[in-house]
Amino acid sequence: MKVFIVNKSAHNFEEAKKFGELIFMTEGRMHRYATNDMCRIFQEVLEDSHKEDHILLCSLNVMNAIACSVFAHKHGTLNLLLYNEGTYIERNHVF
Repeated sequence: MKVFIVNKSAHNFEEAKKFGELIFMTEGRMHRYATNDMCRIFQEVLEDSHKEDHILLCSLNVMNAIACSVFAHKHGTLNLLLYNEGTYIERNHVF
């Protein structure tokens, strides 16, 4: 399984490794209004994803919304990792 992290930042994502291999979808600053670029990037990165993989939410809200939309459209499911007091909790949704 893989954990797709919306953006690589200074946060320590080490605890998320227990859910799978960490894949950073973007790195550094992103322009919040460059939504077409985000769609293209996330579609490419998620091309080899599987419905059992996770999205770890971080960074800009618009980036999270687009990454989750691409994943849910592709798989009909959405598996989230949410940060909670030093660890991550998993939330799964079927559409």
